[in-house]
Amino acid sequence: MKAKKSLGQHFLNQPSIAEKIALSVLPLSNLHRVIEIGPGMGMLTQFLLKRFPDLLMIETDSDMVHYLNQRFAGHQHNIVHADFLKVRIDELISGPIALVGNFPYNISSQILFKLLDHRVLIPQLVGMFQKEVAERIAADHGSKTYGILSVLLQTYYKVELLFNVSPQCFSPPPKVQSAVIRLVAKEEVSIDEALEKKLKQVVKLAFNQRRKMLRNSLKSIWPEQFGSDDSILTKRPEQLSVSDFLELSRRLVSL
Repeated sequence: MKAKKSLGQHFLNQPSIAEKIALSVLPLSNLHRVIEIGPGMGMLTQFLLKRFPDLLMIETDSDMVHYLNQRFAGHQHNIVHADFLKVRIDELISGPIALVGNFPYNISSQILFKLLDHRVLIPQLVGMFQKEVAERIAADHGSKTYGILSVLLQTYYKVELLFNVSPQCFSPPPKVQSAVIRLVAKEEVSIDEALEKKLKQVVKLAFNQRRKMLRNSLKSIWPEQFGSDDSILTKRPEQLSVSDFLELSRRLVSL
């Protein structure tokens, strides 16, 4: 089976790495099921099935679906031929899930934004990402890699950078380093729809002009009655912690 460049396929060829990823999934008490995104030829799948026999596999490549149906003949009813980005998770599953996978790098950010949209249903994610993306997700404020995904994901999840993976562990080898991260939902995050919407707006406006002070990047939404001498407005977005962004968003929602 040849990897398809159009689908961003790079098959993991090291069983020890695949097993390490599978063992990184925490058996949370509220976990209903585990979903593997893009199982490909099943290198990771074989180890996930040992821990989670009811594993659901979502694969968009019809050739891989055919291969998986043959390799895991006893689990054909759990192999779904679909594009994960187009799947309605709430219609596919009835309870909280963990997402796992060696994610195609060309859609990894889209997978993360879908995770955010369905975070109530997804208390955990364990995945392989381009190392640069993984470090960006885990970055703390003050770092040059700290950005939109860092703030939004860390608002709802505890992020752990687990281990790095070299290009030689894939066929064909990618041109970049890779890393595996784990996201576990934080408990009791109290954010309503209005605050969530405002947080996204603030974070995107701030980081889309990350070299500017907040008084400039947020001027389109900063009310006159707040004044322009607030000390927070003299900062740049990477200087604000996740809690700072939340507090700033709460002030704007309260208008």
